[in-house]
Amino acid sequence: MGRLFGTDGVRGVANADLTAEMVLGLSVAAAHVLAEAGTFEGHRPTAVVGRDPRASGEFLEAAVVAGLASAGVDVLTVGVLPTPAVAFLTGALGADLGVMLSASHNAMPDNGIKFLARGGHKLDDELEDRIEAVYDSHRHGEPWERPTGAGVGRVRPYDEGFEQYVTHLLGVLPNRLDGLKIVLDEAHGAAAGVSPEVFRRAGAEIVTIGAEPDGLNINDGYGSTHLGPLKAAVVEHGAAFGIAHDGDADRCLAVDHAGEEIDGDQIMAVLALGMRERGELRADTVVATVMSNLGFKLALEREGLHLVQTAVGDRYVLEEMKEHGYALGGEQSGHVIILDHATTGDGTLTGLLLAARVAQTGTSLRELAGVMERLPQVLINVPDVDRTRVKTSGDLAAAVAEAERELGETGRVLLRPSGTEPLVRVMVEAADIEQARSVAGRLADAVKSALG
Repeated sequence: MGRLFGTDGVRGVANADLTAEMVLGLSVAAAHVLAEAGTFEGHRPTAVVGRDPRASGEFLEAAVVAGLASAGVDVLTVGVLPTPAVAFLTGALGADLGVMLSASHNAMPDNGIKFLARGGHKLDDELEDRIEAVYDSHRHGEPWERPTGAGVGRVRPYDEGFEQYVTHLLGVLPNRLDGLKIVLDEAHGAAAGVSPEVFRRAGAEIVTIGAEPDGLNINDGYGSTHLGPLKAAVVEHGAAFGIAHDGDADRCLAVDHAGEEIDGDQIMAVLALGMRERGELRADTVVATVMSNLGFKLALEREGLHLVQTAVGDRYVLEEMKEHGYALGGEQSGHVIILDHATTGDGTLTGLLLAARVAQTGTSLRELAGVMERLPQVLINVPDVDRTRVKTSGDLAAAVAEAERELGETGRVLLRPSGTEPLVRVMVEAADIEQARSVAGRLADAVKSALG
C-alpha cells in the first residue's frame, strides 16, 4: 500500500478511494496511536468532529464517530464548519483530537479526512505514519482491543461551536467594518453560514453568492478557484471589494472594486503593514513559499520588512512560523496563517482583517494592494525527463546561471522537480512578460536537452 497521508490528510473519491470502512479504521487507529503516545493519559479522551457540506460527508462523519466512540473516545460533533473552526474548537475545548472531513477546493465527488492534535495543530508526520501502519495491520486481520460497558465513547452534538467560533473571529478584529459593502463568495462550502454572519455583525453590508450548499454543489463554478462570478458581482453591486473562500474556507482570495484579482501575496502585503502598525508583526518578518511572486519580496524590502521563504506547501510555512515565532505567513493561493489567532489558514479571518484594513485606512483595496506590483510569471511543465538530476546537471546549471544574469535584480528563475510525475516545472519571473516567456522557453529546452 502506498502512503495514504498526503500533505493535508487522506483524500480520494468518496465511496471509491475513501470509503466508510477506511475512515472508520483510520479513526480507530488514530485513537489507539494517540493513546499509546500518552495523549489520553489520566483522563477520558474527547474528539471534535466537523465536516464541509459534501453529501459524502454525512456517511463519512458517521463512520468517524463510530470508530472513535468504539475506541473509547467521547465525540463532540460540530456539524458543517470550516476547517479552521474545527481547529479552533479543538484547542478551545481542550479536546485531545480534532477530525475534519473535507477535500477543500476539490470537486464534490472527492472527500478527505484530516486529524488534528491537541490544540488544533496538524499531527506530526511520525504520528500519521504510525496511524497508517496500525490501520494497515488491523485491515489485514489483527484484532482491535475494544472497550466495553462504560468504557465506550459517548457522542453528542456541540451546537455551540458555531457561536463560539464567530465570537472568536469578532474578538480578533482591530476595528469595525461599518460603511463597507462587500461581496462574499462562499463556494457553496463550509463557511456559507459563518462568514456572512460574522461580516454582518462586524458592521459590513454584504452581498452573498455561492452561499446555498446542497451537498452537491460545493466548489461548482464558485469560490477561490472560480473567481468569475465574484468579479461580476462586485462590479454589478458597486461593492468596495469581494472575498472568495474555498470549500473548507481555509483560504481567501479577493477582488477589488473594478473586478481585478488580489492574490495571496498581495493580501499578505496589505496585512503585514497593518500588523506592523499594531506591533503584531514579530521580527518584521513574513513567511512565504518559493513560489511567491518576486514583486512580493521587493515590496516588503521597500517597506523595510523581511521575507523568509520555504518549500511549497502551507505545512512548511507553518513549521517555519512555529519554529521562529513569526506571526504572518502563507501562500499565493490564499492560504494565510495568522498564528496568534489560528493554527491553520483561516479564510474568514483573513478576509475580516483585510476588510478591517480597508475600513481603518479609508483607502480602497486596489490602492492598498498597489504596495506590491506583481511581476509577470511564466510556468512551463517539461514532461518525460529525469527529475532526479535537476540539481546535479552541469549543463542545466549553466543554463540557469545564464538566465539569471540576463534577468538581473528584477527577475527570478525556479526549477522544481515534480514530487509525483516525471516532469520538471520551469518558472520565470521578469519585469516584462515577453522576456519571461523567452527565458522560460529557452530553459525548458535546456531541461529537455540535459535531462531527457
